Formats: sequence, structure tokens, C-alpha cells
Amino acid sequence: MKMQQLRRTARRVQKGFTLIELMIVVAIIGILAAIAIPQYQDYTIRAKIAAALTSLSNLKTATGICVQEAGGSAANCSTNVAAANIPAFTPTKEVAAAVVNAGTITVTMGTGIGTGVDGLQFTMTPNVVAGNSNISWANDATTITNTAAVAAIERSNIAAASGG
Repeated sequence: MKMQQLRRTARRVQKGFTLIELMIVVAIIGILAAIAIPQYQDYTIRAKIAAALTSLSNLKTATGICVQEAGGSAANCSTNVAAANIPAFTPTKEVAAAVVNAGTITVTMGTGIGTGVDGLQFTMTPNVVAGNSNISWANDATTITNTAAVAAIERSNIAAASGG
């Protein structure tokens, strides 16, 4: 009889987790969350910047054609010049407005992207290679202060410099 009582007692003791084990699991989850949340926020901001840059491709193409037709001069390549054939930009979720002035595209970001990006601007300037029909773009995060967004904008220059 005593043996059966000991077995029952041993079974009861082995059920569940101790407080220290639960505290260790909570601490591990806390550490993982402290690392994962900022990384996820940076990832979403970079993805939204990439979407914004993609939505500007029609303006880049129209500006590039205007510069090439003008013999390498971007002086008359503006949104408000009818002969330039640069279309008005239709706002997207990421880009509130984009205006072309003398070949330089000034982009105003939308809201809901992230701190240091919402409502701020960056510029895209065409660089015409003399004697060549290639145009590369230099992007400058003019007022954007978020480091992930600035890195994404500057990283897009690498693709642009290679002709993209």
C-alpha cells in the first residue's frame, strides 16, 4: 500500500513546470522579441521604399526620354512643360506626390511607412554620360532620417549606375 502511495506522490510532483523554468522561457522570448521586432520594422520600411521606387519608374523613363531628346540637357524636362511629355504622377500608398523639375524628380513619401520617412522627401537626379545614351540616377534621401530607408534609397543607386 505504501508503495502505491509513493508512486502517486511521485507522479503528482512531476506534473507541470517549475516557476524558474517558466521564467527562463519568458526571458528567452523577451530577448528574441527585442531582436526580431526592430529587424521586422526595418524590413517593412525597406520593402515600402522599394515599392515607392518601383512606382516612380514611369517618371524616370519619361524624364530619361526627354533628356535624350533634348541632347543631354534636362533644363526643359519638367512636369509642367507640355513639350516634355512627362506625365503627372498618380499618388500611391507609399508616394504622396512626385514632381519633375529640370530633370530632378522630387518625391514626397506617404504616411504609414515609418518614423523618419512619413511625409518626408527624397530626390532622384539624372546623370547623363557624355557621348552615350545611358542615363544613371543618383538618389538622395534629402529629408528622410530613418537609417533603413536611407540605406534602401542609396542601395538603389547601385542598380541605377549599372544601367537599370
